[in-house]
Amino acid sequence: MVERRAAVRGSERSLENARIVGSPNASDHVEVSVVLRRRTPLELQEPLERMAREPFEARYGADPVDVARVEAFAARYDLTVAAVDLARRTIALSGTVAAMNEAFGTTLALFQSEQGTFRGRTGALSVPIDVHDAIVGVFGLDNRPQAHTRCRRNRNVDAIGPRAAGDTSYTPIDVAKLYQFPTDATGANQTVAIVELGGGYRSADLRAYFSQLGLTSTPGITAISVDGAKNAPTGDPNSADGEVLLDIEIVGAIARDAKIAVYFAPNTDQGFLDAVTTAVHDKVRRPSVVSISWGGAESSWTQQSLQAFDQAFQDAAVLGVSVFCASGDSGSSDGVNDGLAHVDFPASSPHVTACGGTRLEGANGSIQRETVWNAGASGGATGGGVSEIFPLPDYQKTANVPSSVNASHFKGRGVPDVAGDADPGTGYQVHIDGQDAVFGGTSAVAPLWAAFTALLNQKRQTPIGYLNPLIYASGAQTAFRDITSGTNGAYTAASGWDACTGLGSPRGGAFSTI
Repeated sequence: MVERRAAVRGSERSLENARIVGSPNASDHVEVSVVLRRRTPLELQEPLERMAREPFEARYGADPVDVARVEAFAARYDLTVAAVDLARRTIALSGTVAAMNEAFGTTLALFQSEQGTFRGRTGALSVPIDVHDAIVGVFGLDNRPQAHTRCRRNRNVDAIGPRAAGDTSYTPIDVAKLYQFPTDATGANQTVAIVELGGGYRSADLRAYFSQLGLTSTPGITAISVDGAKNAPTGDPNSADGEVLLDIEIVGAIARDAKIAVYFAPNTDQGFLDAVTTAVHDKVRRPSVVSISWGGAESSWTQQSLQAFDQAFQDAAVLGVSVFCASGDSGSSDGVNDGLAHVDFPASSPHVTACGGTRLEGANGSIQRETVWNAGASGGATGGGVSEIFPLPDYQKTANVPSSVNASHFKGRGVPDVAGDADPGTGYQVHIDGQDAVFGGTSAVAPLWAAFTALLNQKRQTPIGYLNPLIYASGAQTAFRDITSGTNGAYTAASGWDACTGLGSPRGGAFSTI
């Protein structure tokens, strides 16, 4: 009897700008992550009910009955259950290419694109009808690179020091002072999670950097392997190492007593998602803040990916974990050359705080001028705009978010929410692979806000958690420096919220009232 099947919702893949160059060996090994539905539906309402990780798992984790159904399905198709995580609602299944093709109703092939050669597929996945309702998504069959770093190096400098007219550079401590971050907190008793999809760090670089800053010790840093990826520095500061060290050094310099947990994962939708859910649900390190400086245009993601990531960020909100995501470095196009405006994901998830970029000019310990970061086509510009996927969230209903400039005129989630120094021309002094350098990009803004939040959490003695409903509340805008000058392409800065810098950059002292 032929088994009845149904398509996995949102699993459709198209492969534009790629061509088939062969087939993987039928006996090659593949491991996938199957994400299951919650045991109990989760509806976020204000005021938000927070939960600790253990009771959250019991109420909102995967249902063991669903797990048993998927395990039986795996057995029928000669797949091995490698791991089960109820909190993350994730089952890792392994098997051959042939078995995966049969189990998920697809044909895996080898594709060639500008990104290189990868294993991929087209069309939708399907599963037997008896497990269909339990499955949110299946990740790992396609292993193309999914995300890009959001950092940019200032190549107009040799080591530290301005070369271009008007350019300057700062240590992260300098930037924290300009933004008036609290000086009576160090991030003690906090853990900041950082998600990385490549590269790595060397302890010698970190010791040298923090010593340069006058810190007597290196912050406590732990590397966590996800899906087999590891801390793997390449020795090239222009590689993903630049992202890794930029993130760690900004957090460590500002929140010097916070613990830093770096989750290394493969750069695939599977690896990225598994890194996020591992960090959010980590019962050992229990981070209260997550910094994400990788992303891609919304149009490059499957619907199942968008849904699964957004659900993970909803989990973070209930657990009291703040998530900060870079909004992109290619202006309102987000690097897509189709003439349309695009926003970056995961920054466009309504359950993260999206971080835009400014050009910050300071002198004598105070801000002299701050504008939208836009250095032109070759120098980068802050991402931002209006989502074509996620509708306008309640917290933005009074923020005057415009409709999309695209033909859809979709009234979507506005990006970003907050901003900070990102222009490489006014960038951050860092030390990467033995070299002093200056880096910028919205990649710097996510760890900047993550470190700031760690300071706030220490002072509050409780995590601030899901930030967006708080910062959009009436009266909260006094905690921001409104950026009213500049454009990122399709959108222009204005008084109040705008699609370049959101609500603006932080006035650190005013956050005590939020």
